[in-house]
Amino acid sequence: MRFGVLGTGHWAAETHAAALAAHPVAELAGIWGRDPAKSTALADRWGTRAYPDADALIADVDAVAIALPPDIQSGLAERAALAGRHLLLDKPLAFSTEEADRIVRAVDERGLASVVFFTNRFAAPVETFLRQAAADGGWDGGRATAFASIFQPGGHYGDSRWRRERGGLWDVGPHSLSVLLPVLGPVAEVTALEGPRGAAHVLLRHHSGAIGTLALTLDARPAARGFSCDFYGERGIAVVPEAGTTALDAFARAVDRLLSGARDGGAADPCDVRFGREVVAVLEAADRSAREGRTVVPR
Repeated sequence: MRFGVLGTGHWAAETHAAALAAHPVAELAGIWGRDPAKSTALADRWGTRAYPDADALIADVDAVAIALPPDIQSGLAERAALAGRHLLLDKPLAFSTEEADRIVRAVDERGLASVVFFTNRFAAPVETFLRQAAADGGWDGGRATAFASIFQPGGHYGDSRWRRERGGLWDVGPHSLSVLLPVLGPVAEVTALEGPRGAAHVLLRHHSGAIGTLALTLDARPAARGFSCDFYGERGIAVVPEAGTTALDAFARAVDRLLSGARDGGAADPCDVRFGREVVAVLEAADRSAREGRTVVPR
């Protein structure tokens, strides 16, 4: 399968392009970015072609891997799906359910394969844990804390405008939800508050009756950085294990799953665009809840 990478930032270069260039089956067939000079440099690095036009690249490949801000990704993903291309996307899928719905519709109508890259969901220890926890049931709730500190000197994402504007809710929130939702199920109600240092504190009432809680920020004090998730219920407390893998290896597994879905005629993946849309609906509700000071039902 011929892949085109859309994006030239650190994540696109060191994860998307690097994993595809090393993959034994997938072919990195081209790169497009908003900065032509960066596109050329990245294409030269990985021995492929730089495209001056995104639609020209889409026309020449079988699948696209997108590493761009969500509001740019959503439009390009829809265009690629309408052209019949399989999708390997980053999280969050989009900034609104309306944008996400257009991607889902285009994928469904054309029977395409899709994967949204929630990094930990492509780590074997985490996936094994989640399958067992969902099968066990009996959980009263789950708790996820993601305290990142990306604005320190030397970081790769400190200049990311969308991360500064949207904060931890939209950046690390998808990772947390990608672990909570498979075990606790769909969300019925969302209540959110803004905290110090751009933090989002989110309370979820799941249709199962369980309660999920999220504490998220990209601007944690360095000494307070940390990532954890656990579930509690009749079996006590179960802690989600460490991923035990690199982002590069996890992305290679995402490529494998997209290839498998494409071979199976667009078979659903646990992290496909439908699941990505479910995550966007919860984030959108949390955003609205914090702004309006009330509980919100996800769309």
